[in-house]
Amino acid sequence: MDGRDRPGVAAGLPQFVVAEGIVVGGTCALDDAAVRHVRALRLAAGALVGVRDGAGRVGVGQLVSLTKSQAHLEITDATEVPPLPAVHLLVPVADRDRMLWLAEKAAELGATSWRPVLWRRSRSVAPRGEGVAFQGRVRARMEGALAQSEGAWLPQPFPEATLERAVLAAPPGDRIVLDPGGPPLVGHDAAPLREPVVIAIGPEGGLERDELAALGAAGFRAASLGPTILRFETAALAALAIARTSLGVGQGNPPTESTGAA
Repeated sequence: MDGRDRPGVAAGLPQFVVAEGIVVGGTCALDDAAVRHVRALRLAAGALVGVRDGAGRVGVGQLVSLTKSQAHLEITDATEVPPLPAVHLLVPVADRDRMLWLAEKAAELGATSWRPVLWRRSRSVAPRGEGVAFQGRVRARMEGALAQSEGAWLPQPFPEATLERAVLAAPPGDRIVLDPGGPPLVGHDAAPLREPVVIAIGPEGGLERDELAALGAAGFRAASLGPTILRFETAALAALAIARTSLGVGQGNPPTESTGAA
């Protein structure tokens, strides 16, 4: 299945995300958090684990050395997993903990990219998720979710941006802004989604009229998730799930054959 490795070469094994290339016969090191996880699982030299780089490469590694602070793997099997159809998220800069929760779910559902937007109402939020340190926390949450869900592709994280910058950087495609006053995103009367999809989610309290106008001028169409008022993370998760289900697994090539020994 595109974008997933389940079942796959690493299915059923303890899972880790690695930064280095996954090449059969090569070695890679686990970071500090992964080493702590290895020790918590009481793994010993010779144990097999699944590894993934977040860019479509998935493999199996054998633990060849383990100390209190370091762990090294030898890659014994590897494969390439094609990406899912593209769904990009423009999320609000908002409460830190709720953004981190959404980052995990975005990784589980295979979002293609993640860009926080400084909407006008974002500026009154405290404590809000922004800055380089917070970006590192977002990536760490995404990596943990990717490993647990046995995905192959991490959302590409971007730093926070103004509305103008976010619109300029957004890829062309089916541009959607969630708006309770818009037509339904799903159902008999809904417009079909077309890849790539870009979904803009506003902050608590909603978007200002001039922000909606700017999005409309940039080709974003309004769409509603129903009559209820949703928190931003609920709305983003629901819209991503709808888009992911609607687009399916795409028409890409199937995963390549394993390059390890039979």
